[in-house]
Amino acid sequence: MMKKRALLLMCCGGMLFAGCQNDDTDNASENEMSEQQETSEEVSEESSVGEATEETESVEETDSDEAEPMEYEYGVNENTYAIQPLENSDADPQVALLTYDDAPDGYAVEIAEILAQHDAPAVFFVNGMYLEAEAGREALTTIHEMGFEIGNHTQTHASLPDLTPEAQRTEIVETSDLVEEITGERPRFFRAPFGQNTEISREIATEQGMELMNWTYGYDWEAEYQEAGALANIMVETEYLNAGANLLMHDREWTRDASADIIQGLREKGYSIVDPAKISSPDREAASE
Repeated sequence: MMKKRALLLMCCGGMLFAGCQNDDTDNASENEMSEQQETSEEVSEESSVGEATEETESVEETDSDEAEPMEYEYGVNENTYAIQPLENSDADPQVALLTYDDAPDGYAVEIAEILAQHDAPAVFFVNGMYLEAEAGREALTTIHEMGFEIGNHTQTHASLPDLTPEAQRTEIVETSDLVEEITGERPRFFRAPFGQNTEISREIATEQGMELMNWTYGYDWEAEYQEAGALANIMVETEYLNAGANLLMHDREWTRDASADIIQGLREKGYSIVDPAKISSPDREAASE
């Protein structure tokens, strides 16, 4: 029988961290356990290509850099972090979002390859510290070129409430700068370590054009789910799986091995894997105005 208990801890670099909150409050206590955020019922390029002619004819082409971004259909619920159709959108509410934190720390490229084989989009939330080495930069380049969304998970995975405003800014902005340097694009989504957003981190995310995105549930940090079969089962059998589920996973070996079964299990239950490119963010909205 499934365990109905708080499951909001996150792991980083193989270590488990307790006392995380996922309620996005300013005074998140590092010593308090947070419960899984419930998903409520209210969560229900075109690139122009120039035509090449024969050598004697002129060549007409449009600038591919001017291609418009995909029209967004979903938004992040600011209270539950579920993914839900925007107002006046006829988008399917029966979706789930796949997200992988602490990338690229060893298995991210392999996870991306598995996702690509199953035509499953996802967000990889990266830590800037992994992008300082050439191997990390190459991994991020590969994942980005495969078409996956890259999110900001801070530079060192520090607990933001424990930092000064200046240090919080450094953690967030330096990571976005590194991602842009490597991929040419700044992240559109921000996920605070342990889900601990602060007033400062929210302000910085807004300034940087990023949408806050915590999660609705996740299990792969917990010892009993650090095995592919157990993880794949709980991720699709949990009571927290509802329309708009925002799945928290990590760059871990057992998560890699469970990913294909998680995708299949979600689809068998009638869920589509939502494309993050269809989820709105402040910079996307500004670009469309």
